[in-house]
Amino acid sequence: MLQLPGLIDPHVHLREPGATHKEDWDSGTCAALAGGFTTVLAMPNTEPPVVDAETLQMALELARAKARCDFALFLGANDKNTGYAFALGSQTAGLKMYLNNTYGPLRLDDMVLWMRHLARWSANRPVAVHAERHTLGAVILAAWLINRPVHLCHVSRREEILLIRAAKEKGLPITCEVTPHHLFLCEDDLPKLPGGRGKVAPALASASDRQALWENLDVIDCFATDHAPHTTAEKDSATPPPGFPGLETALPLFLTAVQEGRLSLKDVVSRMYTNPMRIFQVPEQAETLVEVDLDAEWEIKAVDLFTRCRWTPFEGWRGRGRVRRVLLRGKEAYRDGEVLALPGSGKNIREVG
Repeated sequence: MLQLPGLIDPHVHLREPGATHKEDWDSGTCAALAGGFTTVLAMPNTEPPVVDAETLQMALELARAKARCDFALFLGANDKNTGYAFALGSQTAGLKMYLNNTYGPLRLDDMVLWMRHLARWSANRPVAVHAERHTLGAVILAAWLINRPVHLCHVSRREEILLIRAAKEKGLPITCEVTPHHLFLCEDDLPKLPGGRGKVAPALASASDRQALWENLDVIDCFATDHAPHTTAEKDSATPPPGFPGLETALPLFLTAVQEGRLSLKDVVSRMYTNPMRIFQVPEQAETLVEVDLDAEWEIKAVDLFTRCRWTPFEGWRGRGRVRRVLLRGKEAYRDGEVLALPGSGKNIREVG
C-alpha cells in the first residue's frame, strides 16, 4: 500500500452558491476525498460571484457548514473592486483574474485594470490567472513590469508552455498548472465526447500541443483538476457550458502514467502536494495521509463517482491505483468507497492556527 500526503487541488469549482444542482460543498468535497485530496481551493465564478466582503462571507459560511475536507476561496477580480479587493487578501486563497471567456461574468478586458489589481494585491498572496495565448503573454509582461509573482492556470498549448519556459529562464516569478484533461485528451478525442461533452475552457488542443506539455513537464509546477461540473442535460443542450469534472479521476490517471513510465511518484507528489503547498501557502495538515492500492486496476465509471454531475470525459478508461483510505488530522475521512468525514468537518485554511 502506497502512502501519499493529503493532496492539494488549487483549482476547483464547487458551484455553491447559485448552481447546487451541479455540485455543492458537500458533494464536491466528498469527491475530493474519494480522489485523495484533503485541501481544495475554490474559484469565485459562482452565482453571485465572490468579489467583495459580503459575497466572500456568504460563500465561506456555506463552505464551513458543508465542507468535508479543508478549503479556501479565491476572490474574483472585476472592474469595480480594484479599490478594495486587496484588503480581503488574508481571508482568501488568492486573487483570481479571468482574462479570457469562460463560465461566469468575471472576464477583465482592460489591461489597465489588470495592472491595478496586480499592483495593489499583496505580493505575499497568490494571484491566479486564466490567460490563453496572447493574453498569457500580456499578463506575463504585466507581472514583469510590476515585479510580482503570478500563477498561470490550466496551460494547454505548445506556444504557452514554451513562453512560460522562456519567462522562467529569464528569472520571472511565474508558476503554472496543467490539468489532467489537457495532458490525457486532445481534439482528436472530441468524436468520443458528443455534443457539448467535449467543451471545456481552455479548449482541448491538438495532439502536438498535448505532447509539448509532456515534453516540458519540468516547467509545470502543479497538476490542478479544474474540476468544473455541469449536468449531462446542460452539456447536451444547444448552449453547453464549458467544463469537466475531475477530482476523482486525476490521481488514477497520473498513477497510470507512473506505471507506464511517463511520470515518477516524485513528479506526482511535487505537483499535487509540495508545489501547491508552497505557491498557495497551504498549512501542513498533521496526521494526514492517503493510502493507495497501486496494484488495483479499475474502470472509471460515472455511476461510481461522488460528483453530483454524474458524468466524466474518462468514462470507460482503465486506471491503475485506487484510493483506499484517507486520514485527515488523525481521523478517517474516507475508506473503501465510503466518505466518513462529516459535513462541516473541513477547515478553512486561512483560519487554521
